[in-house]
Amino acid sequence: MNTFWLKAAAGVAIVVGLIMLVNVFKSSSSKQKLPEPKPKTIYDQFAEDDKRLRAEPKTSERQESNITEFKELSEEEKVDAEKLFEMALFHRKQARLPGMASYKQMVDYCRQIIQKYPDSEYAFKARRMLGDIPDRFRQRYNITDEEINPQKK
Repeated sequence: MNTFWLKAAAGVAIVVGLIMLVNVFKSSSSKQKLPEPKPKTIYDQFAEDDKRLRAEPKTSERQESNITEFKELSEEEKVDAEKLFEMALFHRKQARLPGMASYKQMVDYCRQIIQKYPDSEYAFKARRMLGDIPDRFRQRYNITDEEINPQKK
């Protein structure tokens, strides 16, 4: 009689052990770790901003702004507009760094481009850059919707 209970207890222990073993292998195979995406750095964000802000205006953007053609600039005007645009981009990057300067200089350069070359591609890009500023800075520097998109009413 003692051997019967020992055999029964051994059988139950084996069954429980097998169930636990199956669960361990089953859970480890279903929980295969996917590679974690690399965290986005400030340099990645700068590269995305440069690509987006330097991009040629799309047809849909032109239609929204009622722009058919940009004013052609002379070589000197192109150089000056490009210089101002590059300075605006530089100050935008500076403003995006934690604890750094504000967007003030970027806004000033964008406004200078819009004032000097109002119907040019650079003015369009400067308006795009102004439109990309967070709302709290738009209010601080009095950036109006008309300044971002003058044709839109």
